[in-house]
Amino acid sequence: MTLIRPTDEVADPGEPARRRATGRAVAVLVLVAVAALIPLLGPRTALHGTGEAAAPGVGGIALLRTVVFAALCVPAGELFAARLARRVPGAPLADAPRSWASSTAAAGFVAALGLASVVATGNLLPHHLSDMDVGGLYQTRDGKLALLEVNAFAVAWLCARSRRPATQVWPLAAVVVAEALRAHPTTEHGPLVGSGLTLVHLTCAALWVGGLLHVLRMLRKWRPSEAGVAVLGLYARVAAVLFAALTATGTWSALRRMPPGTVLDQLTSTAYGRTLLAKVLVVAAVAVLAVWARLRLRRAADPLSACTPARAEVVALGVVVAVSGVLTALPLPIRW
Repeated sequence: MTLIRPTDEVADPGEPARRRATGRAVAVLVLVAVAALIPLLGPRTALHGTGEAAAPGVGGIALLRTVVFAALCVPAGELFAARLARRVPGAPLADAPRSWASSTAAAGFVAALGLASVVATGNLLPHHLSDMDVGGLYQTRDGKLALLEVNAFAVAWLCARSRRPATQVWPLAAVVVAEALRAHPTTEHGPLVGSGLTLVHLTCAALWVGGLLHVLRMLRKWRPSEAGVAVLGLYARVAAVLFAALTATGTWSALRRMPPGTVLDQLTSTAYGRTLLAKVLVVAAVAVLAVWARLRLRRAADPLSACTPARAEVVALGVVVAVSGVLTALPLPIRW
């Protein structure tokens, strides 16, 4: 009997595809690790030399808020991109990429639970279960909002696993409302105006970031197709409106916290101002990438070449989300 063994010359036809998939997975893990370093190390860097005191565990809190924002962006973007795709005739809707909504909702639930535990200990890091006053969460405004986010992510997970994933829009909207109210306590001057600005800003940001991510995933799944180009074009038009709304609400919110006469000084002398300046610079880079992608979409011989700057835009938007998490954990600037 002769045993026939495969030789080295016999190539596995699926090997290149597996290598590409492994490379993409490693790249994603590296990007996630780098993004996690921004909220962990960013607060210490921003506070250096300012003389300001931050809350204990500010790096961990910033990381948890970053996870909450990301968990909001991904499912909201999936719903938004799917709605755009339904407007394109002939789009292969049945061949949509696998949803990440349930996984991100679970991550959001864990992060929101961690933030609620901080609130339950009087905005201190809990070291033991006995440190937390869970019942006290129902007695304070911040505690109720923290519980609302925990419950909203739990409901969003159930909706994502159900036959009607579009119902996620309601618990996700509850998270946005809770974040808008949390960011502007009643002691602030004009809290309702500030909450309204944050509500619009956070909604537009979630649709912009998550929408672009899911559109690019659809393009990869559908391969080169006219439907993919059409969906990307629809997204580009809506993204221009979202960017305008983000710019307007972000500028207004910044001027409410840093009066015009103090902006230049606080942008370099306060942790909040330094982080805001970093966010503005990254958003400016995102805007350049977005314009570059739109020009390629309109004028290039191959419209799908716009995916190259669009992928870089997604990475930059991930940095914006991480910087935003840092911004929410830092002490607010002084109104001189």
